[in-house]
Amino acid sequence: MIATHGLEYRYPGGAQLTFPDVNVPQGGVLLLRGRSGVGKSTWLSLAAGLRSPSGGELVVAGQSMAALSAVQRDAWRARHIGFLPQQLHLSEALSVAGNLGLAYFAAGLPEDRAAIQRALAALGVAELAARKPRQLSGGQAQRVALARAVLLQPKMILADEPTASLDDDAARDALALLQAAAQQAGATLVIATHDARVRQALPAATVLDLDAQNEPQALSNIREKL
Repeated sequence: MIATHGLEYRYPGGAQLTFPDVNVPQGGVLLLRGRSGVGKSTWLSLAAGLRSPSGGELVVAGQSMAALSAVQRDAWRARHIGFLPQQLHLSEALSVAGNLGLAYFAAGLPEDRAAIQRALAALGVAELAARKPRQLSGGQAQRVALARAVLLQPKMILADEPTASLDDDAARDALALLQAAAQQAGATLVIATHDARVRQALPAATVLDLDAQNEPQALSNIREKL
């Protein structure tokens, strides 16, 4: 589950973001909607514990993020949050299997090669385990990144613009993969998007519309990154 109350974030440069309250049960789906610059990526980074709120409450899977130190947040995030970024960040120096192994390294856990193979197989890319990312198509790379995100059975999966630059068929496939992976892990799925097709594909999702809450020009000089 994820619940917020009075959640706020102030950038060092002075830009202030406020977010509507939300309460999504464990295993539910939340869509963060809005134009570029209204705070979607900032909200994701708060939920992931990469930033600390300036005010308000944030509870993820029963854990108050304010109760954790920076070091504890890092450890909690590595173990309980899966992230599918818009830029997939697969290491070119490692094989596909090696990229999944990074999830264990970040969480301080011993690598489980059998689990890596199962995760790849579940997403239909087991035969790519020995390849390097440069040898993958865009769709294959996205499946590998999703396999890495769900490998440790996270409590929450965060996806940043997963359908950006995809045609209708590919977007539909990407959303179906995300839903299936989240359901298998019992994870809450959070998707940040400005793509109307996502809302159409997920009519039962809770929607957090940030367009009415924050003005994009307030963040015009700030690069939002996870």
